[in-house]
Amino acid sequence: MSAWEVTGSIGGVVPAPPCPHLRRLPDRINQRTPTVENLPVEDVLHRFLLERAGVRGTLVRLGPAWHEVAGRADYPPVLHAALGEALAASALLTGNIKLDGTLSIELKSSGALRLLFAECTDQSQLRGLARWNGSLPEPLALDALPDAVMAITIGNVERGQRYQGLVELQHAGLAGSLENYFVQSEQLPARILLAADAGHAVGLMLQKMPDEGGHAAALDDDAWNRIVQLTATLGVEELLGTAPEQLLYRLYHEESVRLFEPRALAFGCSCSRGRVSSMLRSLGRDEVEAALAARGDEIEVICEFCAQRYHFDRIDALHLLSEHAAPGAPDTEQ
Repeated sequence: MSAWEVTGSIGGVVPAPPCPHLRRLPDRINQRTPTVENLPVEDVLHRFLLERAGVRGTLVRLGPAWHEVAGRADYPPVLHAALGEALAASALLTGNIKLDGTLSIELKSSGALRLLFAECTDQSQLRGLARWNGSLPEPLALDALPDAVMAITIGNVERGQRYQGLVELQHAGLAGSLENYFVQSEQLPARILLAADAGHAVGLMLQKMPDEGGHAAALDDDAWNRIVQLTATLGVEELLGTAPEQLLYRLYHEESVRLFEPRALAFGCSCSRGRVSSMLRSLGRDEVEAALAARGDEIEVICEFCAQRYHFDRIDALHLLSEHAAPGAPDTEQ
């Protein structure tokens, strides 16, 4: 996905009180520790277990990181909400995997919503953007977008490793389609809730564990249905307006909630001068020369994710286009 704008001729909360029924796990699932009193409430990922039910879960709550992403463009309200949900989901899906590189959610269509993209890295950095053309339908039903394709991509650019799974859009909302994706790919029931407003973007994911999730869970045939029904009582306003520890207590205080160490999240961009150089090199000499001519022998590249500006004069451009220049050779500092 190209996220560069090249100028020239190249197209270019209030903290919740401590809940004594929640306990935190720093390392191993079977290790008991004292009550946690001051868990972070924004830009955080919480992993937890509902031991009695044999269910694992992840809760993501974004504040400042979401504001950074949302503030990059004047998004229409329906697209603002969709981008917030996608950003929360990108972090949510990293909760129970060993990530090396990045996980991204990307949707493209030929309709008014051209692109929806969100990404979380193994360093817990988030970024995202959306592109649209004209008026967006309200409500924004993803399954009704023409020629829509959505993919989840896990990969490491530096190592050339990449795994991509296509998400079948069978629901109007992102959460429903992601649920189906996990049910089909992992053959285990899943429940996902996503919501976003001007202040926060929040995601909650629950997955039924295999029978080895616990002896009590294996004997409790109604456990998953019970958890789904409890979760269904959660409204959007409560999901957005309640701190994580308090929310988990309200919903699952009878299910022996166990918490792992929370993971801090933050806005961050992986753009760099080296990556911009590689992008310009891939365009070819003709387009780079045209951009130089259009701007008085200087090219300015702006990252759409973070608004970082990169400048290349003619010497820089000729250096990176030179057949004898190494692919990763440094450019003149600007």
